[in-house]
Amino acid sequence: MSPSVEIQHSPTQQRFAIQWLNEQAELLYSLDLNSRKINFYRTYVPQSARGQGLARQLVEAGIDWAKKQGYEMQASCSYVQPFLKT
Repeated sequence: MSPSVEIQHSPTQQRFAIQWLNEQAELLYSLDLNSRKINFYRTYVPQSARGQGLARQLVEAGIDWAKKQGYEMQASCSYVQPFLKT
C-alpha cells in the first residue's frame, strides 16, 4: 500500500513533486500552450523512497491535471508511456 503523500504542482517549474524526507520525487513535463500538448519527460524517485508507489502517484496526478486542462498528452519518459496507453 502506498503511503499518503502530498503532491505539489508547480506550473511555473513544470513539475509535480513529493517531499520524501530530505529529498524529492518528481515528474517533469514540458508544455506547448499553442498546440495544447504536454510531454511528460522525466520521473525521478530517490533511492530511499523507491518501491513506495510515489512515481505512480506523481504520474496519475499529472495525467489527471492534464486531462482537466484538455491537453493532448505524450510521454518521452518510458515509465509514463504505459499509463497513456490505458
